[in-house]
Amino acid sequence: MKLALHLNNYAGLGSPADMSGALARVARRAEDAGFARLSVTDHVWQISLLGEEDSPMLEAYTLLGYFAGLTRRLELQTLVTAATYRAPGLLGKILTTLDVVSGGRAWLGIGAGWNEQEATGLGLPYDGQGGRFERLEEAIRICLQMWSGSREEFRGTHYLLSSTLNVPEPVSSPRPRILIGGGGERVTLRLAARYADAFNVYGGRDAGQKIARLREHCEQIGRDHTEIERTAFLPVDLDAPGGVDAVVGELRRLHELGFTTVYAAVEGVGTLTPLEIIGHKVIPEIAHW
Repeated sequence: MKLALHLNNYAGLGSPADMSGALARVARRAEDAGFARLSVTDHVWQISLLGEEDSPMLEAYTLLGYFAGLTRRLELQTLVTAATYRAPGLLGKILTTLDVVSGGRAWLGIGAGWNEQEATGLGLPYDGQGGRFERLEEAIRICLQMWSGSREEFRGTHYLLSSTLNVPEPVSSPRPRILIGGGGERVTLRLAARYADAFNVYGGRDAGQKIARLREHCEQIGRDHTEIERTAFLPVDLDAPGGVDAVVGELRRLHELGFTTVYAAVEGVGTLTPLEIIGHKVIPEIAHW
């Protein structure tokens, strides 16, 4: 099993002037500790589950570009991009650029999006639920066409591109990998079955059910479900009851359900101590699973 570090709360990283150095220390320590990936949330305001909306929030791809220059092994991605927030052609170019400057370490983490308040607050594109899922599928298709080397027109229901010219090409071979995130069993997992290299769901008690639904969708289209990496999101607080043993227990539960990578949102990451503990006590334990 692999462990990824997920950043979704920047409130503990000091003043704006301090954040650059703090983030650099987090990224380097995560790589040294043995994390396989580093993901960041793609929001523009903080979500209510984690803090007030005016808590610090950084733009995701600018931050990933910063991390690309600080690290050498960590795979980099959002968990996950709201498909409507950036025009698909621009998103494909952003991912290509991240892949080039990171030496082939970029993933496209993408979903339909859900936070209408922040989108309308900053004037970002948004749509009804059906429209967002249609736009999600078209965005994925556009990125795939851009990464295929095609310069043909793309004509969809929501997007029209006169050419998908994309130079330079990505470094990843044959292209950057795609992770689709979201728990919807009818639409999200259907799209994951068709397009994803990995899917991500919340690692709660119904997580195993998502794997079963994904398998059903794959069977319907004739795809081998084992081609798709199973990943889960898990909040991690080493100060909670049970400490390290409880964290390892949760990871074992997810492993036994069939998940092979967990994105850990680690509480208190700015102090670096939790990353050191995880590197010494958790990652060696799960590495052989």
